[in-house]
Amino acid sequence: MGFLIDRRLQRVEKEISQAVIARLPRYFRYLGELKDQGRERISSRELSRLMHVTASQIRQDLNNFGGFGQQGYGYNVEYLYAEIGKILGLDKTHHLIIIGAGNLGQALANYMNFERRGFIFTGIFDINRELHGKKIRGIRVRPMEEMQRFVRENNIDIAVLTIPKDGAEAAAQKLTEAGIKAIWNFAHMDLDVPEYVQVENVHLSDSLIKLSYMINQYENGK
Repeated sequence: MGFLIDRRLQRVEKEISQAVIARLPRYFRYLGELKDQGRERISSRELSRLMHVTASQIRQDLNNFGGFGQQGYGYNVEYLYAEIGKILGLDKTHHLIIIGAGNLGQALANYMNFERRGFIFTGIFDINRELHGKKIRGIRVRPMEEMQRFVRENNIDIAVLTIPKDGAEAAAQKLTEAGIKAIWNFAHMDLDVPEYVQVENVHLSDSLIKLSYMINQYENGK
C-alpha cells in the first residue's frame, strides 16, 4: 500500500495540464452528490453520461493521479471523492478574508457552502468608514489599516479581492507583504504578484461574453 501511495504522489508532482486541473472540482462535486445519494460505485461510462465528458477523458484525467479504478468494477465513489479532495487540498482547513464589504463581498461572505469545503470566513475589510463595525455573519468589518496584522496573527491563507481595480494592486502588494498564500481576485485586472502567491482571476464579464458567443454560434448554425 505504501508503494502505491508513493507512486501516486510521484505522479501528482509531474506537470498536470490546466485543463485537467479545471475538471477536478467538477469530478469532486458530482462524486459528492453521488455519495449523498448513497451510491457505492460508478463506472467511467456512467460518470461520462452525468458530466458530459467522454469516459476516455475521465480515465485519462484520473490516470494522471494513479487511476483509482478497477477494471470490471469502476470507481468506489466514497474513496474517489476523498482522494480527489486530498489532491485539491480540501482535506485541510483554509482561512480566508474578504477585501471589500460591498454587495459582492457581502454575498460571498454569506455563502455558507464555502465552509462545507473547509474554507473558513475569518475577516472582512473595507476603506469605507461607514461600514466599519458592521457585522456580516457575526464578523465585523474592519478598516484596511488592520489587514496586514490580522493576516499575520490569524494564519490567513486566502484573500478574496472584491474591490475596484484602482485599489486592487495596492491591496495585493500589502497582502503579499503580510504573507498571504493565495488571492481569489474579482477585481477587473490581472494582478502582478510574486510566483509563490497563487492567484485565481475571476472576470465575471468574460463568462457572460462567452455565453454570448455560444448563443451566437448556435443561432448561426441553424
